[in-house]
Amino acid sequence: MNSRKIIYVSKGLPKNSMYKDESYVSGIWKEPCNEIFAGFDQITGDQVANPEYHGGSDRVVCVYPFEHYAHWQSEFGQALTPSAFGENLIVTGMTEDQVCIGDIFQIGEAVLQVSQGRYPCSTINKRNHNHLLLKRIIKTGYTGYFFRVLEEGVVKADSPINKLFSHPEQITVSSIHHLYFHDPSPSMEMIEKIVGVKELAAQWRKYLLELKDKHL
Repeated sequence: MNSRKIIYVSKGLPKNSMYKDESYVSGIWKEPCNEIFAGFDQITGDQVANPEYHGGSDRVVCVYPFEHYAHWQSEFGQALTPSAFGENLIVTGMTEDQVCIGDIFQIGEAVLQVSQGRYPCSTINKRNHNHLLLKRIIKTGYTGYFFRVLEEGVVKADSPINKLFSHPEQITVSSIHHLYFHDPSPSMEMIEKIVGVKELAAQWRKYLLELKDKHL
């Protein structure tokens, strides 16, 4: 049985917000909507504020597993609002240890490919007014991940999710996160295997090659 399902679809434009009496501009604020159009470079009506670290063709559709929302509510004692992590799709049955770099899914009209795990940043703390959240995301690996767009199209809130291709290397988003953030002696062989997956986003290939150089 296919347990993959969309819970929310969201999009949004950058806006000014406040955190601890300081203003900041971010595209992390998204609003639930009925549908999005996923283009090759961005979602229509959805933009980033800092293109150096966000956006681009490797990071068009941001995904977050719905299952983690219950975890965060249990840990912090309060429910998070939808798209609390700036994601475009909140989904079930697709956690970081269930999807692999290069896996391909059809969601509505769009054909999407897993390109990288999310590299979490402090804006998540600001968005949720929780100074502990980023640290806990890094600890747990509950980061979410990104799709690149192979075929443009509309994704609706009730669109089915169908897996079209399982990448043969089977490198999960979770395994990359834990190697990068938590392994004190990362395997050089494993790093080479991961960076050899051509579907991996260029930015994460750079991070891993820098990690390799650090441990040589």
